[in-house]
Amino acid sequence: MKDRISRSVLLSILAVGVMTFGGVTVETSMNITFPTLINEFHIGLNVVQWITTSYLLVLSSVIPISKFLKERYTVKSLFVFSGIMFLIGLIVDATAPSFAFILLGRIIQGIGTGIALPLMFNIILDNVPVSRLGFMMGVGSLITAAASAIGPTFGGVIVNTLGWRYIFIFLIPVLLIALALGIYSIPKINQGDLAKNRFDYSGFILVVITFFGLIIGISNISTADIISVNTLLPILIGIISLVIFIRTQSRKHHPLLNVNILKNRAYSKYLLAFFINQLIILGLAFVVPNYVQIINHSSSSVAGLILLPGAILGAIISPLSGELLDKLGAKKPILSGSGLIIISLLILTFSSSHISDGMFLALYSLIMIGIGLSYGNIMTKALSFLQNEIQADGNAILTTIQQFAGAIGTVIVATIITKVDNLNLGSATIGFAVALLFLLIIMIIQFVVVLTTRDKK
Repeated sequence: MKDRISRSVLLSILAVGVMTFGGVTVETSMNITFPTLINEFHIGLNVVQWITTSYLLVLSSVIPISKFLKERYTVKSLFVFSGIMFLIGLIVDATAPSFAFILLGRIIQGIGTGIALPLMFNIILDNVPVSRLGFMMGVGSLITAAASAIGPTFGGVIVNTLGWRYIFIFLIPVLLIALALGIYSIPKINQGDLAKNRFDYSGFILVVITFFGLIIGISNISTADIISVNTLLPILIGIISLVIFIRTQSRKHHPLLNVNILKNRAYSKYLLAFFINQLIILGLAFVVPNYVQIINHSSSSVAGLILLPGAILGAIISPLSGELLDKLGAKKPILSGSGLIIISLLILTFSSSHISDGMFLALYSLIMIGIGLSYGNIMTKALSFLQNEIQADGNAILTTIQQFAGAIGTVIVATIITKVDNLNLGSATIGFAVALLFLLIIMIIQFVVVLTTRDKK
């Protein structure tokens, strides 16, 4: 029965998964609250967007140190700390007397989620038999995917009935249950050997500067010229910091993050595929509701309902596609999913002058089934190219890339639509057509990348 997953492992994954689910749910719910917060605190859209930006900056800075934290502290210590930080963040936001306190709460939550998200996948990698790894990685992907699907609907219902503070209040008892469950089950799972490596403060500062520069610079593209100081300067600072980080980390005996794994071509190619998948998800999450409301003049409720079935289908498919990986290997489900996405995007691109709500519902659902088939399997296959002792580094890089793509995905697509519309080419749908064409092209690139990667470990 060596292929059996123990009850303690399942409960541990559930406990950390619930915490991760809560973090992602709040992240996607908060976008719905922007108009309400603008009116309540008398702030502008450029200010309220910091709720998301600050959270993603913290998340992107904390996740890269997950490998160091895993080696230095027990799983229970990390779980309890992340849970307490998340709980404090929820309480701060639920009782926030001003917008500054909301930002503070989101930053604290970012620390908690930044620890919990890679921790969930590290528990799976360290405790699940290889024969069941695909399925459980799919379950992990389902948790984040389901939260993304439920978040906007949950946020909309809460804001319209009870008020935005209840988004945080309702999650407090859920988090307390997850903490109790984790404290009971986590001590019984494989903890791994600990090492007393010194924390690389200079490396961490470079990580923070990298993501602060890149995320701020790319975010500014939507409101400033691409060739401007506000855009290019932070991006340049971010790139320089990243180059310095990679060069210094590659020479260290105990690096904060083992960047040398990027020399593994197979892993790096699947990393690119993972990045593209996340861009597709975020890009379509912007294109679909905006087209439905701006071009088709449908309500925001209809726009949300069009996204919901596809997101749920994608979440359900994720663990099932993991079963396919365990039985058939990674490439068949990944390429099947990618092919389904390409066909759907091709239809949307060539039909972009008039896409009915029904067509969006059908094709977006097919795309999310494709995402479900490929998303978790890309992550699992990428890590399979790495030796066990460096999989924590690989997981940290994958999860960081996931958050970075999430931070810039919407901005890139929104900028394409805005810049094309500013050319006054005669139709409001042309910007959406170019955005869909961009997503189609990068999806084809992903298909080719996976197809041409050899399966040798």
